[in-house]
Amino acid sequence: MKTLRISDDVHQKLTALLGELVAQTSKMQTYQDAIEAMLNQSVILPPELLNEVENFISRNRHLGYTTKEEFIRDAVRWRLRTLSGEYETIEIPKSEFDELKDALKEMNAPYLSVTDFIYSQIRQVLEEYRKYRRERRAR
Repeated sequence: MKTLRISDDVHQKLTALLGELVAQTSKMQTYQDAIEAMLNQSVILPPELLNEVENFISRNRHLGYTTKEEFIRDAVRWRLRTLSGEYETIEIPKSEFDELKDALKEMNAPYLSVTDFIYSQIRQVLEEYRKYRRERRAR
């Protein structure tokens, strides 16, 4: 058996991870199990990217992210949903989005938001299309 010196901080993290493993498996675990789990569940990202994530989180506290792990999990879920083919994503320049938001507000349009406006337009066109198809089949 070999001995490894670890800092108090690392010891606390390993102990917390052991607690999680015990809770998940309902059996006693060792530091070796915790280290293997950590290695199997870890993703190594470039330091620059991690810094970018941390800076984004600190500049955008209003979004609710408190840790980089939480942000990265959410980003991966979003990306998987996008790539699964179940959804399509469009990009609208921020300037046009903001201008549309202002236009809807100034014109007292009956929409709660830009998103509501876009979904309303989609629903309207799809309803017209369905009506068109029904009429076409009836001929």
